Amino acid sequence: MCNHFFTTLFAQRIIKPEKLDHLPAEEARPNLADLVRINRRFGGHSVIRKAMAQVVNENDRFTLLDIGAASGDTARLIRGIYPGASVTSLDHSSTNMEAAPQPKLLGDAFQLPFRNGSFDVVMSSLFLHHFTNEQVTDLLRAFYAVARRALLICDLERSIFPYLFLATTKKLLGWHDVTVHDGLISVRAAFRGHELREVARKAGIANAKVETHRPAFRLAMVARKA
Repeated sequence: MCNHFFTTLFAQRIIKPEKLDHLPAEEARPNLADLVRINRRFGGHSVIRKAMAQVVNENDRFTLLDIGAASGDTARLIRGIYPGASVTSLDHSSTNMEAAPQPKLLGDAFQLPFRNGSFDVVMSSLFLHHFTNEQVTDLLRAFYAVARRALLICDLERSIFPYLFLATTKKLLGWHDVTVHDGLISVRAAFRGHELREVARKAGIANAKVETHRPAFRLAMVARKA
């Protein structure tokens, strides 16, 4: 009975506005710091490492565009692992990008200011769940076009376990109120593996490989071009 209830409750994506998108800088910063902490300590960076290892070698020299980069922790992670990486961070919010390393660019993911094949690797982490399936299809098509070698997507997996995590650990781990509020919304809006694979197919990316990572409850999609 309980399993059936939760299966039904999380059967569909539900997308609602998040507070971070409309907060002034002084209120947004604690939430952004929480997101970095979540990525570092609870599997987000580990998933990115594993996805990157599928498309580049440790000594490779390559360019990478991180879309929806927020505070730039992905850029710092990748540069620490791959000394030959040149990582450009792109986000629509100047507040989000305050702490991001250079080079960084304010821009709209739906109107990327780059020609096709401009970067060896294009990636996006914890970004696509904000949008409808139709919008994600458009985004993936554009992201894949800008990539020369591969497109990487890392995001949340929709499940009861990550949904409960932030609220139940708020006092213990000191999460900001906005982190808990937006975290619940993000998990409800997240994909499951077969859903992400299907929107990639609709975007014309037939070779997309989607893996589920537990206990992080993250999805990683890798679509190589060569």
